Amino acid sequence: MRKRAFITGISGLELSAAEREFIRSEQPWGFILFKRNIETSAQVALLVRELRETVNDAEAPILIDQEGGRVQRLGPPNWPVYPAGAVFGALYDIDPMLGLTAARLSARLIADDLAGLGITVDCLPLADVPVEGADAVIGNRAYGTKAAKVAAIARAVADGLEQGGVLPVLKHIPGHGRATADTHFRLPEVDASREELERTDFAAFQPLADLPMAMTAHVVFSTLDPAHPATTSATIVKQVIRGVIGFQGLLMSDDVSMNALVGSIAERTRAIISAGCDMVLHCNGNLDEMREVARETPELSAKALERANRALASRKAPLPLDRKAARARLDGLIDRVGMAGA
Repeated sequence: MRKRAFITGISGLELSAAEREFIRSEQPWGFILFKRNIETSAQVALLVRELRETVNDAEAPILIDQEGGRVQRLGPPNWPVYPAGAVFGALYDIDPMLGLTAARLSARLIADDLAGLGITVDCLPLADVPVEGADAVIGNRAYGTKAAKVAAIARAVADGLEQGGVLPVLKHIPGHGRATADTHFRLPEVDASREELERTDFAAFQPLADLPMAMTAHVVFSTLDPAHPATTSATIVKQVIRGVIGFQGLLMSDDVSMNALVGSIAERTRAIISAGCDMVLHCNGNLDEMREVARETPELSAKALERANRALASRKAPLPLDRKAARARLDGLIDRVGMAGA
């Protein structure tokens, strides 16, 4: 059966009968897990297997947001804590090689956690470049405030994930760093000139344009398209994401249920696909909304199907990892940040 162009969450620790029926019928391309879906390693691994069995696809992508810092769906007591992105930026300022090494090590260890559960995609790295006065929703998740530094650390994070057999998702393209609102709650508008955006925000994404997947920003760039956020803007998808930045991988929306978007879930879904996104992401596990997304989402075909297949085909077998040594090295590097600030 052909897959539909959406990724869905589910409501709890296991599939309900209604969710199982919906998934079997609608055949989403992939799934995304949140804290509400996570209890123990055995439970998560069983849920992952069940999701794949329900779509009869052993390779169906399973996504998660596992950044470290305050965005970490897997956490204590069953999984370790990882540093926020700003820690790698601080290390980079001491010595760029130290920052890149720590970023790669942290991502490699995260990938090891995920691969052990059957999770194959991490919504990481961020290439957002925050500015003074921006909303704290990005905050210390960011690697820095200079495009070249952000891109370098993001590349190291992506490399670490890929070395562990996990696909990265670049976010939030073409940039969330200037947003003055949390898009979970309302729509931010950025009024920077195109020249300034190309010099800073977009420049951080350009060196990462070869990554297999990216997630959009629910942000209005008023000098480019005053009427639509990037997620639903054909102008921004075509001219900026595919054009200026040059990203040619699978493009997924940020969560369609966020309050930054307007209209019904069905209307939002249609707008996302019409703008040129390949995939609609729905996260909250509300089955009625999931059904709306499915009704308005086409089957994967043409270029979207090609990009989806190319992304999955790029996943490599994990390289060997001495986990104990890698964690000790990462902790030693993190301690350098503390010593530098003492």
